[in-house]
Order: sequence, then structure tokens, then C-alpha cells
Amino acid sequence: MEGGVAGNSVPPNSFDKSKVLDVKPLRSLLPVFPEAPNGPPFVCAPPNGPFPTGFSPFFPFSGPQGSPLTPGLNQNLFNSTAMPIRSFRAEPPPASNGENVQSSNKRKSVGPSSVKKKVKRSNDSELALAALTNFKPGISAAEKDDGNRELVENVLMRFEALRRKLSQMEDAKESHSDIFKRANLKAGNIMFTKGVRTNGKKRIGVVPGVEIGDIFFFRMELILIGLHSQSMAGIDFMPMKADIEGERVAISIVSSGGYEDNAEDPDVLVYTGQGGNASADKEASDQKLVRGNLALERSLHRANEVRVIRGFKDATHQTSKVYVYDGLYKVQESWMEKGKTGCNMFKYKLVRLPGQTGAFSTWKSIRKWKEDPSSRDGLILPDLTSGAESIPVSLVNEVDDEKGPAYFTYVSTVKYPKSFKLVQPSYGCNCRDACQAGNSNCSCIQKNGGDFPYITTGILACRMPMIFECGSSCPCFRNCKNRVLQTGFKVHFEVFKTRDKGWGLRSWDPIRAGTFICEYAGEVIEKIKEKADGDDGENNDYVFNTNRVYESFKWNHETESAEERSDTSEKFDIPSPLIISSKNSGNIARFMNHSCSPNVFWQPIMYENNNEAFLHIAFFAKKHIPPMTELTYDYGIPRSDETESNNMEHGKKKCLCGSPKCRGYFY
Repeated sequence: MEGGVAGNSVPPNSFDKSKVLDVKPLRSLLPVFPEAPNGPPFVCAPPNGPFPTGFSPFFPFSGPQGSPLTPGLNQNLFNSTAMPIRSFRAEPPPASNGENVQSSNKRKSVGPSSVKKKVKRSNDSELALAALTNFKPGISAAEKDDGNRELVENVLMRFEALRRKLSQMEDAKESHSDIFKRANLKAGNIMFTKGVRTNGKKRIGVVPGVEIGDIFFFRMELILIGLHSQSMAGIDFMPMKADIEGERVAISIVSSGGYEDNAEDPDVLVYTGQGGNASADKEASDQKLVRGNLALERSLHRANEVRVIRGFKDATHQTSKVYVYDGLYKVQESWMEKGKTGCNMFKYKLVRLPGQTGAFSTWKSIRKWKEDPSSRDGLILPDLTSGAESIPVSLVNEVDDEKGPAYFTYVSTVKYPKSFKLVQPSYGCNCRDACQAGNSNCSCIQKNGGDFPYITTGILACRMPMIFECGSSCPCFRNCKNRVLQTGFKVHFEVFKTRDKGWGLRSWDPIRAGTFICEYAGEVIEKIKEKADGDDGENNDYVFNTNRVYESFKWNHETESAEERSDTSEKFDIPSPLIISSKNSGNIARFMNHSCSPNVFWQPIMYENNNEAFLHIAFFAKKHIPPMTELTYDYGIPRSDETESNNMEHGKKKCLCGSPKCRGYFY
């Protein structure tokens, strides 16, 4: 370094830096105004000072306690002490007895009322956010290091519940506060602060509780369950045991389209190293053999397993991505080549270990089916609904020669008989265009307790005693986001033949937790017919009954505050029992099988039609559901005081759900 700190000599003909100039801050300099005799604009200074006629002087240019300015402006206004301008707008501090010091001459606070409202809204938002963090982690120190399947699903479900709640609050306060922006990052930060995470100990190979094919919609989810600890970087690494700190190997990579990765072969990934990308303030450059790139190079020589997570565009939300865990790979080869930018890039060839469950291969097959539905093996019908739904539902049998289920009429909603007495008078809102979250004047939002039941993406925010959607008399648009059930499902379903449970339902698309699946369509009946002698009970196989006892579970975000606890808000409030038969007419819901650990739940929804409110049963995803995973819900158990329970033992069926929590039977 030139001119080091040790030298204090001053070169000739240069400024002596050892001397400190007497420089005053700008705010201490006194403005000099021309005196009155010097002419305009101060010739009329008295009595209104340097202000044109019709304009009142403002503080501090008005004299003490409102007296007019005097000609000696420079002396009388500032005296000998300069103060920052912001100090002139400060309110006098209150006296110790709570009264204002200038009680004899109180001034109104300066500033528009909208500023005060924004401050109040900001304070309300901060209080609301603080309330959301008031919950117990419920995870031990050992569980934070090493997880299991139940713990991984619990962490993911709690993250999603908190993220949805923050998104709901963000929608309602969108124009008032930035506190709830980026709900996924905010939720992740809260989870980390509270210690709600698992598999925090880095490891090579399998992560306890994470299964091949699991899907995620946020990088933060990968971090919380220990699958990949980097929020931005695509390569995660750790030091090998017995090695020095610098000897790191790669343990996981995320391939999400940010680089020129080759992903044609489902069992081979040609991965591009990190770094070198162009950005707003720098040009593209050669990649360097450091950090993640160096770790992958070492993994090539060490031959250790590397977890691969692949990212894709979300078919139902084009601006989002979905990540699938594709299992364990090994780095087989590395080289350097010129990229599209002309800069050198590292390339790594990773090969999938044999014998693992298919994940990315399933996604590639689905992509092919969507381009050419006839390429689907075992296809019976390309659209079971015959156009009744906006998205076709495939009918597939890869198990045996059965050509389809027994005949039924496909209907997309529930049908009420005129004599049914559940309907009640109802009236719509007065919103124009579309209902807006946070609009306290919207009667539909008021019916929902002041909160919009769905977030911007159409995802259910939380379970509620009853959801009220906009109806036919509401003037809002058909695509108003408070009409989720009425606009139908948005994923491509497939009715398929199972090996031991008859027909089932699954999706070609990844499904996010809270996504609307479908309505239980059919005919509303007043009671279930008792099984007669010789009756095979098929009539009871296609029945949904709200009066059954269902396994309770918590899906909403819970806090410790009594007024915020959701144990009561998840209990349904249905006016009277509703029984729907889909034996003769129904939709895809009739094909959903029972499970003791379901991935779908039901939610009562009401909306108005011709000034009468009708009850509907809607199904939503309980958690993230990978493509080609069977959709199931809990069928419930008949109440002991119901006629349906008179022949309970005879109506009991063996459960084949395969869940660790299987109770062995269902009705």
C-alpha cells in the first residue's frame, strides 16, 4: 500500500492532511435573507414577512406564538443557534403529569391523516405478525437433527399453514403494508426462529422421512426438512468425515432450468456448474473450480451419493415452480465446454442409482400423454365426462380386461329435490368486477368472518366452519376468486383400475396443499336405505354423509393465544345433516377410495342460487400430492344413534389403505 500509516511526512506542494478543517455541517449554516429595503419579494415583509398576499406564514417563519415577522429576519428568526429543519415539526413532549407543556396554546399535529392511518395499519400488521409467531415448536433437539416420515410431513404441513395465513393477510393488506410480502420467506424465517425444522444435521445419501417422488413448491421447504440447505445455490456440500474443513463433497443439487442442463434421459443428468451467469451489473464470465463446482469434482473421485432435486414450471401456476426429489445419483464424469455465452462452463454427468422408485421418469411419461393422450397405456376413454368438465378425465385400466365402471350419469354438481328443506334465504354482495380481499363492505366476505377464504392463487387459506362463496345474484365476475368451487377443478385427473380396491382417482399434475380437487356431486337424499336381505350393499358404496364421525386433524396454523386457536374454527357448522348419493349420477368424487391416512379432506361450502343458499361438499388437498398418487379421503364412521349404524358389523369392510395408522376397516 502506498503512503502507509507509518509515514506522517507531507510531500512538498501538497495539502497538509494532518490539519483538520473547521467544516460545519450543512444544517448548521444560517440562510441569509435580504433585508426589507432591498426590494421584492421582501418589501412587504411586515406584517406578513416574505410571503405573497393571501398566503399565511408557516412555522418557523411565523414569529413566536404566531406574531408577525420583523424586518430583522436574519437575527430574529434564527438568533445564534441553528437547528435541523425536522426539529421544527416535532410536537412538544408531554409533561410529567400527562399534560402538554404548551397547554395554553396547543397546536394540531402536522401531517395528513392518511399518514396516521398508514402508521396504524403498519402497527396492526406488526401485532398480527407477532401473534402468528406465538406457538410452540413441539420438536425436540434430537428431532431437529434426525427426522422421520411423520415429522417431515408435520414440518411441511405447519410451514404451509403458516405460509397460507401470511398470504391471506398479505392479500387483505396488499396496499397498506410490506410486512407480509414474500409469505414463503417470512414463514420460513419464523419456522427457523421457532426451531420448527428437522434433519438439520447434514448427511450424504438418504434423508430420514423424505421419499423419492416427494414434491415441493418452495426452496424453503427443502431447507426445513434437510433435503437441500442452500436457498439460492444449486449445489449443497459438506466436509467428509476425518477430512480437513476444506475437503468438501457435494451432497445434493437442484436442477431447475437456471443453466443449460441436459435432462432428456430420466436416469442421467448432465448438470452445469454454478457461477458465471450474466446479471444486471456484470457480464457473463468463465466458471471457476471453487465451492460447489469443486465439491462436485471431489464427489467424482470420492464416488459418494448425491441427492438430485429437479425443478419444473408449475402447470397450474405458470409463474411458480415445483420441485421433485428424484433420488440418489453418482457423478460419473466431468469436463469443461463453451456455453451459449461463449464462456467456459463446467459439466457434470450424474447417473441415477438402479433399483429406485421412478420419479422424473413419471413426469416425462405424463408430458408425453398430454401431447398425445392415445399414447397412454391402458386408455379406455380419453374423457370420462364427455365434455361436462373443462378439463378431460381419462379412464385407464392397466390391471385387467374390465372396460370401465358400472353405468352412471356424469353430473358436475349436487342436485337438490324441491322438497328438501336445507335451503335457506340468501342474498349476494354488491361488489363490481371482482370481490377484493380486505373489503369490509363485501357481504360475502362478512359471511366468512371478514377474511377471504382463498388466497390469490385460489388455494384454500384455512378450514372453516362454513365457507360462503359468491352466488348467482352477486354482480362480481364469474372468475371472482370467491367462486373456486363453481369454476371447477384445474388439474388433469385419471380414473384408474386399482389392483385390489376397484376404481380409484389420481392426477397427472402435481397438486399443492389447499388445492380444490372437486365437489361431491350426486342426488341429495333424505336418508340412507337400510340394507335388505340379498342386497349387496352397492347403494351404500356411493354415499356421502356429513353426519358421520370423521377423524379429527389440525390443518390451520395454530397459535397459543386463546382467541387465535383454531381448534374451534375447524369444526364444521352445518345447518342439518346432508346425504348425497352418487349411485346413479355423480362425478369423479365417487371414485375416491377410503384411507385412514388420507391426502384429501372435505369442506362444506354454501353459495346462493335464486336467492336461496345451497350446501355443497368440496374436497381439497390436505398436503402436496405428487402426480399419479391415488387421491383418498376418510369415509368416516356411522354415529351410534343413526339408523345407518343398526347394521354396523354387517356394513364393515376390510380396509386396504396400507397406512401405518390403518384401523383395519371402514364403512
